Amino acid sequence: MAVGDIVPIELGLTDGDLVTLWAPRWREGDDEWEAFLGHDDDLYGFASVAELAAFIRTNKDNDLVEHPAWSVVSALSAAELEPEENFCYDLVAVPELAASEPDAEIVTELEDTLEMVRTIGEVCELDVVIKFFSANPILGALPGGVRAFAGRDGEALWDKVGAAVAKGWDAVLDAIDKVVSTPEVDAAAVEVAEAELLIAAENTVDADDTVSESADEDEFETVDFEEEPEDDGEDSFWDTVGIDPVKIITSEGDFFTLRCYLDDEPIFLGTKGDITVFTSERQLARHLADNSDHDLAKVSTYSEVETAAVDGSLEIEVTDENVYVLTGLADDLGEGPEIVDAEQLDLIVELFSDAADYAGDDSVEKALAPSTPLGWYVSYLLNPDPSRLAPSPPFAAEAQAWLTLEREFETRLNKA
Repeated sequence: MAVGDIVPIELGLTDGDLVTLWAPRWREGDDEWEAFLGHDDDLYGFASVAELAAFIRTNKDNDLVEHPAWSVVSALSAAELEPEENFCYDLVAVPELAASEPDAEIVTELEDTLEMVRTIGEVCELDVVIKFFSANPILGALPGGVRAFAGRDGEALWDKVGAAVAKGWDAVLDAIDKVVSTPEVDAAAVEVAEAELLIAAENTVDADDTVSESADEDEFETVDFEEEPEDDGEDSFWDTVGIDPVKIITSEGDFFTLRCYLDDEPIFLGTKGDITVFTSERQLARHLADNSDHDLAKVSTYSEVETAAVDGSLEIEVTDENVYVLTGLADDLGEGPEIVDAEQLDLIVELFSDAADYAGDDSVEKALAPSTPLGWYVSYLLNPDPSRLAPSPPFAAEAQAWLTLEREFETRLNKA
């Protein structure tokens, strides 16, 4: 849960799990800041959400009190300070993650945890942590996602990541353990917060029981008629603002950005034809909260996106028609028409064309013109006609031409 620009987080440390607050980068005048709940050289961590709630309600001598969102956060109920799952970072488990077989979940968890550790090191000026990352540039492979660790070369890369963690992590964890402390907390305020959490938990149980009882009463009807719930017809937030989150899956990893159409002309999150992309929805949302110097800011509804990003309510939700899978398509085109997923090909042609139009470049249009071998091949796949002769192999030239388009598109991606 993001609360304005201050986020409750959980850190798994040597002495157990502690909760605290993190303020992602924010701007005051010409200065940029980033901070954690703490004071001077100490980062404050609490064994329970109740203690965290009690502390921020009664303490005004910490590094976050001057933050623009402090008054909002300090007035929240204890239940609202529960860290969301994607803001829980188990530092103790990092060596185990790095020693596991890399799948998408493990790589993402390791990347997110290391990014938080890097942030702690920079904010708290921990030389050991800063040197760990500067000495191990191999960790920069993690944002590439699980695909970066596929195949023989990928396995070797993952082994190097594991070796870097095994060698230096104990010192990193010790440095963070030393900077974390737990200040005294008013006992009465803790009791109040604990009561709030108890009431919230009871209300949740009551609500679950009500839903369960209702389901039991309707079980006969549900089983007999198998009625599907009706679509309420309500537009999503993104439908309302007319801007779409986009996910692009490339050989280098998964990337997220935004796109809309203004008078049928595509506009991406970016500037001067370059598309700004991020390796996770969370990074994209954080960027939108802190930055408005891009072409999408010209769209009249963008202010609603920015407001939601700043207050923490923004959810990056990518629909199926805005997911573009580039990986493997060139190989499929080389194999022949029967191998190609025409639906995905159609989507990617749309993406390449939009990106080129956004940059004021007609290279994609020329490359896919029906007069070219690739254009004729793609046209056959996307506009099937029984009276038309199927293209004949080999398709190596067409696959190479497609790969050129793919590489040109990837050069337009500005990885933040």
